[in-house]
Amino acid sequence: MSEEKKFQHVKIEKVEEGNYAVVSIIRPDKLNALQNQTLKEIAEALETVEVDKSVRCVIIRGTREFTKKPAFSAGADLSARGDTRLDPKNLRHRSHAMYIRHNYYNLIEAFPKPLIAAVDGYALGGGLELVLVCDIVIASRRSEFGFPEIRRGIFPANGGTQRMIRQIGKMRVNRMMYFGEHFTAEQMNDWGFISFLVDDDKFEEFVHEKAFQIGNSATNALFVIKKCIQYGTQVPLNVGLQFEHWGYALNTTSQDVREGITAFLEKRSPKFQGK
Repeated sequence: MSEEKKFQHVKIEKVEEGNYAVVSIIRPDKLNALQNQTLKEIAEALETVEVDKSVRCVIIRGTREFTKKPAFSAGADLSARGDTRLDPKNLRHRSHAMYIRHNYYNLIEAFPKPLIAAVDGYALGGGLELVLVCDIVIASRRSEFGFPEIRRGIFPANGGTQRMIRQIGKMRVNRMMYFGEHFTAEQMNDWGFISFLVDDDKFEEFVHEKAFQIGNSATNALFVIKKCIQYGTQVPLNVGLQFEHWGYALNTTSQDVREGITAFLEKRSPKFQGK
């Protein structure tokens, strides 16, 4: 891996042979707790590879070098100072503070390439909301998920009440948020939230394998798939199908389509160039 631009809260690395990048949260003493700066740096790190043709997929994860317990992110950093420009007693200012935070999650979700959440350890509160804006969830069996905010008198306001209910349904979300329980990776997998549940000792290898697989896939097709799923599912079916019509028209202009069909007819593995 060759390290690129450095940040304070995150590290971005490129895996050249896999055509993917890794964005790691490096706040191990805080269990990778999220501040606005952390989310801002994740969004900026993604921006640095958005137009990089050598990166077709990105992994978001917690640092491997944990000092306490493994964690994707244990949630919001409640010890962080708020924006000094905003008056916490002013309703409009409080709303604007949430708007700023939402905007970072929205920017991450809107990243046009596949995002893999590699979850090893805690994914709680705002950390779980970060998982929600990713496309694929790979979790180790020792991982734990939950929304513990109710224990602090707050609630999952970084998109959690809206995005999670679209993933696993109202009654399960009510249980998670009303009681603040932690849930095992096995339970979340049973609820259909996890894409791949992996033994702890095979986690790193498996994450690399899946990122490598996406990183060597057809870039235009991945782009169209992500856009159709993200936005086509937010509109009526007949409008969503129009997304497929336009996506098909766009995708069939790519060189990778010709390579994929030619390789199929020649009975060989395709060599996609991301074009």
